[in-house]
Amino acid sequence: MATVTEGPQGSLMSKVTDHLKEKVYKSNEDVPDDLGEQDDTELEFLGKEQSDILKSSRNVCELLEKVREETEALEEQVLTVCSSVPPKVSAALSAAVEVRCSLDELLQREQRISNRLHQHLQGTKQWMDDLGQTCNHVDFIERSMKYLKCLHHIEELSAAVQQSLMINSVWDAIKGVESMAALDSGLNQSECSHLCDFLRKTLSFWHNIIKDRLTSDFEKVLVQLQWPIITPNQSVTPTANYQDLSSQLEGLVLQLLALQTSDDLISQRASASTQEPPSVSSSTLSSPAPPLCLPIQIMLQPLTKRFRYHFYGNRQTNSIHKPEWYLTQVLKWMENSSAFMEEKIQPVFDQAGQTISAKVELCRGLVCLVQEKVASDASRMLYDDGLFCHLVEEVLQFEKDLRSHHSYPATLPGLLHILLEDAFLQKWLAVERKMAVEKMDAMLSAEGAWTSQYKDISDMDELKAPECAETFMTLLQVITERYRALPSPSAQLRFFGLQKELVDDFRIRLTQVMKEESRCPLGIRYCAILNAANYISTILRDWGDNVFFLQLQQAAVSLGEQEVLGSLEMTEIGRLASLEGSLFDGLLSLLDRLKGDMLGRLLHFLMRDTAEKARPYCQERWLSIPPPQDQSAMSLSSSACPMMLCVRDRLLNLHQVLSVSLFQLAWQGLAEKLDNFIYQEVILANHFSDGGAAQLQFDMTRNLFPLFGHYCRRPENFFKHVKEACTILCLKVGSAILLKDLLKRSEQETRDWEDAGEPSPESALNELGVFCLAPCDVLILLNLKASLPGI
Repeated sequence: MATVTEGPQGSLMSKVTDHLKEKVYKSNEDVPDDLGEQDDTELEFLGKEQSDILKSSRNVCELLEKVREETEALEEQVLTVCSSVPPKVSAALSAAVEVRCSLDELLQREQRISNRLHQHLQGTKQWMDDLGQTCNHVDFIERSMKYLKCLHHIEELSAAVQQSLMINSVWDAIKGVESMAALDSGLNQSECSHLCDFLRKTLSFWHNIIKDRLTSDFEKVLVQLQWPIITPNQSVTPTANYQDLSSQLEGLVLQLLALQTSDDLISQRASASTQEPPSVSSSTLSSPAPPLCLPIQIMLQPLTKRFRYHFYGNRQTNSIHKPEWYLTQVLKWMENSSAFMEEKIQPVFDQAGQTISAKVELCRGLVCLVQEKVASDASRMLYDDGLFCHLVEEVLQFEKDLRSHHSYPATLPGLLHILLEDAFLQKWLAVERKMAVEKMDAMLSAEGAWTSQYKDISDMDELKAPECAETFMTLLQVITERYRALPSPSAQLRFFGLQKELVDDFRIRLTQVMKEESRCPLGIRYCAILNAANYISTILRDWGDNVFFLQLQQAAVSLGEQEVLGSLEMTEIGRLASLEGSLFDGLLSLLDRLKGDMLGRLLHFLMRDTAEKARPYCQERWLSIPPPQDQSAMSLSSSACPMMLCVRDRLLNLHQVLSVSLFQLAWQGLAEKLDNFIYQEVILANHFSDGGAAQLQFDMTRNLFPLFGHYCRRPENFFKHVKEACTILCLKVGSAILLKDLLKRSEQETRDWEDAGEPSPESALNELGVFCLAPCDVLILLNLKASLPGI
């Protein structure tokens, strides 16, 4: 019954669906794409609902009713929104109109106020002009009053100074001059040029009067105290009025020190107005030194007159060839005046609260005299190497005496600052380079260039350095001592660069001579060259740890000196900065390469000679040698005698001509080469009977090894291959068979020997004292035993 009912309903529902789809498709042809998409959505909705709702007409009616209700609800919402929008829009338009009206009203008010303000400003413009003129006039009167007050104050100070001088009140006069100096400093930025000029002229006038009076009195007192002290034996006998002179000296020094401020100010004004170019001494200083105090200036005047009288003009003492004359004279003046300055002048300085040293101030003044003279003479010596070199030597000696004997501070400039000028420094470097090259030529061509100065003194001749190498390093040391005192690290680095060039030049010369002597490496000259390279590298390594060169290294890194650093990479520069390397690393690597090359040639020559002498020993009939028990006493093989004698003689020769460190490298290298030669050419190239193996062991342990025993405690450690080969060859037959069987099984099987409970091949060899030879090499040696049956 159900099936009958479902048949007509199903056909009816399919017709309804087809009708709706057809209607939707027709409507989609006349609507936009988005609406068509909406119809497609409806079709999908109908397709989903077909299985349930559309199976009966009742369900279709319910669906239509539901859609109709939703449509009416949507229409009501649209009508409600449409009815509410126009009132809001109209309210917004009304508010906009009101705002527009308010804005127009504000603009009109602004225009009215602007017009009234413009009219007011037009009316008050005249008043403002009149007020401005009045203010300017008042300001002018006020500035004029200040000008007149300042002028009146200057006149009052001038009158006070004059009055003080008339009544001999010098201290009051000095106070007046100090007030003028303070006023001058306050008017430093003033544009009143006439007032400032009047003040400065007045200050200079009274300052000079007071200074001249004090200078005259001070000079009289100094003469009575027998100043200047020219000779060390000059008698300074106290006069009857010695106490009065001492008190006068004290008062005059104090007054001159009080006048120092105005004197410095006047000196600065004078130097600024003349605009003189800086002197040689001041141009080389990082910061200008303060001027000398007045008492020292006055005390220097008689010394300055003497200096200029003797060392300028046409005097015989003014000789450009003898700079030591005036340098020595100045040092004598410093020494002779030291006691007077410390006993008479320094206590007054301390009383005045001065922190300066009277002795140092006098030395500074004398150094200024010498600086002018040296600068003048040096410029005339630029084209004469001999004179310039002599001047540099004397200046260095003067600087050394000045700093050490007279306690001259390192912060104050000396004579070396003169030589730091570019022209003088370039000349100095050129002279150093020229003379160093000439000395290298002379030392290498000298008769005893390749012999050691201490060859007869064994305790002092460990390095066995030839005379040319010692002379060259002494030359470098002298250059270092010369430029060590320079106050500029940059200049020091330039001299260090010159030293590196000289070392490299000397290395090249050694290489050239070595190539000429390479045909006979055992010759005295060849070994002397090897000792020279080793000596230079040893000294340079010691210098690399020296404090001076470490400071120079830090300066090179901080200044980035390309002349010294060259083309070093950042990692190498970082090593230098952390003091892991040294400035000599590049030179040391080249010298080590030269040493290695020469040692290689030497050892090659030794082994060639030794191999020639060992040829009969290599061809010895080891199979026919009887066992030891058949011999009455074992002795060295006759065929080994030439080889042993050759090795002994060469070792003795090398020990005599090479330094200790080089000889150690040489005999160790020879031992290594002999070990390989005997192992390859004697042992592996022959078969041995028990007697032959015993004879080989006797030759090695009782004859060859002891030759090297003079230079070490256990020479057999340097012949590991030969020693272990002799151990294997001298094994008894039973032990050799067991060892050979173990080694063969180890080659055929790969297993864990410890787990199997058997010793491994390596442990078995270690028990026999064999550590260097591999199991395969031991198996080869066992096959060389004639007494061992083939298994």
